[in-house]
Amino acid sequence: MFGRFESHSTYKKIEPLFFLMLCLSCFVHFVKANIFIYAGCSQDKYASGSPFEGNLNSFLSSVVSSSSQVSYNTYAVGNGSSTPPEATLYGLYQCRGDLQKADCTRCMQSAVNQIVLVCPYSNGASLQLEGCFLRYDHANFLGVPDTSLKFKKCSKSVNHDVEFYKRRDDVLDDLESAIGFKVSSSGLVEGFAQCLGDLSASDCSSCLAVAVGDLKSLCGSTEAAAVFLGQCYARYWASGYYAELSPDSHHEDDMGKTVAIILGVLAALAVLIVLLSICRKPSH
Repeated sequence: MFGRFESHSTYKKIEPLFFLMLCLSCFVHFVKANIFIYAGCSQDKYASGSPFEGNLNSFLSSVVSSSSQVSYNTYAVGNGSSTPPEATLYGLYQCRGDLQKADCTRCMQSAVNQIVLVCPYSNGASLQLEGCFLRYDHANFLGVPDTSLKFKKCSKSVNHDVEFYKRRDDVLDDLESAIGFKVSSSGLVEGFAQCLGDLSASDCSSCLAVAVGDLKSLCGSTEAAAVFLGQCYARYWASGYYAELSPDSHHEDDMGKTVAIILGVLAALAVLIVLLSICRKPSH
């Protein structure tokens, strides 16, 4: 009886610490998914209180709701005959293929919050976070081929080893065959790629071929690189260099300081819970 009671008591003391660490793990994953990559804003503006603003608010609200069900969706808001042409809005969103639905929703909520701050009153805007992408425009861009370069990042570290080049090219060749989202690895080189959800297999391959070509020509012998095109992206990294793909050092520093503070607070709470559990343990 005493043995069973002692075991149960120990479990109860460890449980809060386990829960705390589980929350910490979820938070860190959430922060990584919400790292800012790039944004683009149109020069054309809409007026506050205009029909377009109403359609934009409807679109952004629908994005958050829909992302809890599907990782990709497109919209045509206000394109009926009774709506003024200037109020029409086309949009889409997409989460990275390895995100769970809850993480996708959180990422899209962050993207929705950010896009109205980064591109206030813009008739067209796009925002890429680490884990998701959001775009809207007054003009219909849905289904229009777009392999233009939107963003690139090459790490400062380079590698002139022949084996590295071979492994990197193996990964990039494999990523060219992606349909949707794909992860690939060869030796110590890893990478992933993704196309927008409505691209056909051939269009996806064509887009990724351009992305892979840009990775090789623009980033050369770097140990980590990322290229984002209009309808697809591809990235690779050597083991240990994934963090060097952060696109904005100032932003990453701020994010890193915030994470460090929260980690410190949570660690202190974890230690406090353990100490209180020990202090409250009855003497025998």
